Amino acid sequence: MNATTYAVDLAKNVFQVHWVEPASGEIHRKQLSRAKLTEFFAQRQPARIAMEACGSAHHWARTLTAMGHEPELLPAKQVRAFVRGNKDDAADARAIWVAASHDDIRRVPIKSCEQQSILSLHRIRSHWINTQTSTINMLRGLVYEFGVVLPQGRHAGLRALAERRAQINESLPELMVRLVDDLLRTLKEIGHNIEVAEGEIAAVQKSSQTAKALRQIPGIGVLGATALAAVLGDGKGWRNGREFAASLGLIPGHQGTGGKVRMGGITKRGDPYLRTLLISGAHAVAISKSRTEWFAKILERRPANVAAVAWANKAARMAWALVRHGRAYDASWKSSAPAAA
Repeated sequence: MNATTYAVDLAKNVFQVHWVEPASGEIHRKQLSRAKLTEFFAQRQPARIAMEACGSAHHWARTLTAMGHEPELLPAKQVRAFVRGNKDDAADARAIWVAASHDDIRRVPIKSCEQQSILSLHRIRSHWINTQTSTINMLRGLVYEFGVVLPQGRHAGLRALAERRAQINESLPELMVRLVDDLLRTLKEIGHNIEVAEGEIAAVQKSSQTAKALRQIPGIGVLGATALAAVLGDGKGWRNGREFAASLGLIPGHQGTGGKVRMGGITKRGDPYLRTLLISGAHAVAISKSRTEWFAKILERRPANVAAVAWANKAARMAWALVRHGRAYDASWKSSAPAAA
């Protein structure tokens, strides 16, 4: 492996490369087009290549791995602290190179094409749900301008509109009636798209052994199991379950000075979609009969939201352990201290 470390500032068309010759200490900067980037690294000896974990980073990491290189993806927020002076492509590439020399910055695991495809399916479902919500809110606001008040809730509002449609049409101009019909047809199409996405996610869960294992953890449903399986991969990207839970923002933040540390709310770092799934699942466990004794005791002495986050943290750690060690969920399993050397 070549001792040289290359830093690449990714973009759509123009890429900036920064590296330092280990023997002479000479600094090199090179600007490459998209077509020339692959050619440039194909002519180089296998080396370490650092990039920010941003758009297309996983694609380029897979491409460079196939060439024999060792790509590393760095969190963009942590790289930003190393930008010196004015921000431009050259400064960003240099910052990536400097950040790559810090071993305490955790590397982002490289996702496979399959992992990214499953996560894309989740994002598409979320997109359609958000579109559905905004369309219903727009419909509600438009008819309100004509004195029509729909009850809160998607199902209740659409049901009331269908039941009172003849009466509502009498109070609306002809143009507005056509617009309402168009919005209702759009909502029907969006609902169909959501059903298709959820069906495909269910199919992924049935075909994935990892998702099936994660599905056994209380509070992790079909959505959570498939998303966690896609994010975790083989689990090697995190040293332990605690680090994985921290990467999802499920740990309390803190501020300290002069030896005094004050704990606050959760950090909310990482993927908000996955964190929301885990916390929503924890709330479902809280009102079900399947909650464990540990969770029940937490609920007795802490507010419901705090207890839900605690269970979400525990579920994330259990998910990492199942994936990393290839185990099945056992509600009665208890960890034991490692044997002394």
